[in-house]
Amino acid sequence: MSSNPAKTAHIIRFFALSTLAPVALLSLGALFGGLWAVAGFLYMTVLAYGFDQLVSLARDPADPEAEFPDANALSTVLAISHFAMMALAVWALSVGPFTLWERVFMFFGFGLFFGQVSNSNAHELIHRSDRTLRRLGTWVYITLLFGHHATAHVRVHHRYAASPNDPNSAPLGMSFYRFLPRAWIGSFKAGLREETALRARSDSTDLHPYALYVGGAMICLFIAFQIGGMLGVFKYILLAGYASSQLMLSDYVQHYGLRRTEVSEGKYEPVGPAHSWNSPQWFTSFLMLNAPRHSDHHAHPMKPYIALELSDDMPRLPRSLPAMATLALIPPLWFKVMDKRVARLISDADTAPTPR
Repeated sequence: MSSNPAKTAHIIRFFALSTLAPVALLSLGALFGGLWAVAGFLYMTVLAYGFDQLVSLARDPADPEAEFPDANALSTVLAISHFAMMALAVWALSVGPFTLWERVFMFFGFGLFFGQVSNSNAHELIHRSDRTLRRLGTWVYITLLFGHHATAHVRVHHRYAASPNDPNSAPLGMSFYRFLPRAWIGSFKAGLREETALRARSDSTDLHPYALYVGGAMICLFIAFQIGGMLGVFKYILLAGYASSQLMLSDYVQHYGLRRTEVSEGKYEPVGPAHSWNSPQWFTSFLMLNAPRHSDHHAHPMKPYIALELSDDMPRLPRSLPAMATLALIPPLWFKVMDKRVARLISDADTAPTPR
């Protein structure tokens, strides 16, 4: 497929409008409160869901081998905006002159942005070949007190996804509340183990990345204290925890119940389209930088978000990724909706003709 510069620029504008609009609304809410505080929250919830119900925009992915400087520029702007917004959110929630109801809307508005947009953007950045962009994405995760994800996602999740060896792939029947501590603790330990083994093989004497993750988190906590005292630290931890839990909720939804076939002891078939759940809704795809096109991301981890595709052989969620993440918070309803879909996929795979 040939690259069309005009079409690429047009698509980038949609990504920019979708992701930068909440930056403005949430910042105005943190500065002035009132209806602005409500507006940012509504954008991340009601408006996003409503836009997804509209007719999907006709767009084709650009050439995945082409360069996308505008895409990288948008990711850079979003990352820098994230750092400023995190400080602004801590100030507004701890020492700003706002009422309780204003702070509630601010907390959830900022938390949803950090969990859905900042997380998706950091995820994109840590997969880039440019070292500066990777470091930028790593620091976004560090400010979310989840820095180890920069290692665990790349070295553990992409290697072991949809297998028992991946703490971030939920087996059939596991609720999100059981999955959450397993994913956080498991990914921390697995990432540390992989990073340490890699350093041993290469005889590296550089600073251990986990020292950066932990040390960076301590610096962020100190800055939060300077902004709002102990209350600022408390609100910061709540915000970061809320945002990182959405990251793990996304992992839960996008791999729930899907398993690769074990071809020999401890060895699994390659990750394929059938090992991730996807969603086609256009607005939340723009808002989350095409993160819902998860199968193609696992097949081509270095492919820029603008080029990710969705095909008919990829499992699809019945609603958008944020909507299904909300459903996952109610396990009986989640199991009722999703378990039969997992069973159907397994049945279809078992009855599919063997390639000759």
